[in-house]
Amino acid sequence: MPDVLKAPLVVEFPFTRSLGPVQSAFLTGLRERVVLGVRTTDGRTLVPPVEYDPVTAEEIRDLVEVAPTGTVTTWAWNHAPRRGQPLDTPFAWVLVRLDGADTALLHALDAPGPDAVRTGMRVRVRWAAERSGAITDIACFEPYDGEPAQPGGHRGDFADPVTGIVAPARLDYTYTPGRAQTAHLDALAGRRIVGERCPSCRKVYVPPRGACPTCGVATSERVEVGPRGTVTTFCIVNIKARGLDIEVPYVYAHIALDGADLALHGRIGGIPYDRVRMGLRVEPVWTEGARHPDHYRPTDEPDADYDTYRELL
Repeated sequence: MPDVLKAPLVVEFPFTRSLGPVQSAFLTGLRERVVLGVRTTDGRTLVPPVEYDPVTAEEIRDLVEVAPTGTVTTWAWNHAPRRGQPLDTPFAWVLVRLDGADTALLHALDAPGPDAVRTGMRVRVRWAAERSGAITDIACFEPYDGEPAQPGGHRGDFADPVTGIVAPARLDYTYTPGRAQTAHLDALAGRRIVGERCPSCRKVYVPPRGACPTCGVATSERVEVGPRGTVTTFCIVNIKARGLDIEVPYVYAHIALDGADLALHGRIGGIPYDRVRMGLRVEPVWTEGARHPDHYRPTDEPDADYDTYRELL
């Protein structure tokens, strides 16, 4: 049996959001080295601030400054910081109740080791050298044995307020396709498309999953399908993806390969986007060194009859 493949995989995208008046003031305040909370009607001060009272669901906008000093309420030691975390040396994740606040803020504490951290210890904000209006404007917290700092009474009115943020989302992991998909990928390297047949319903699935999604039984009989197939359904893509060197508009389709009982995804090329249609007969186009077809193009065969692929829509 060939070795099962594995490879690092990164899923990443920037998440852009606009800010309401409360979050805008909070993040703008951090840029100006001011920590703001929001006061509820019963007198509690919430830091970080929220726009609605978590108890009553009442809208709240009464901003109030709190001190950059506070008390650790709980903590956990991080022995091995990961990419993008606040510090690149071991540190403590802490919940800090800032002086003047009734709730705690999660951030990092720069400490020499876990023996130097305890619940109840006093800390203060260490501001980042360059600030832009983000939670990272607080570089971290650090131990502090002085008197509580006194807030200046800021009410959240700033020139040039922050109105939106971009938060990068990223997931790094190692993908292992398993026995069935490893065989499928090995076949693709040889420009062959291989699926597996269910021993019960006799359907052929491409790409294979190692088990029939209908019957739930294991599959092992390998079946070569295609390479030609039929477009069952499709969409026209009009938004260009970052890092993808394909001009819009283009067509992405479900393609039922000859001999397969499950349609797979593929890009359609070699034809104007507005001429792609259901039933169009296509074949794969390979590029040098690629492990999978670059796209599918028309074969100039007559369109497939609808009844031949309606069960695969």
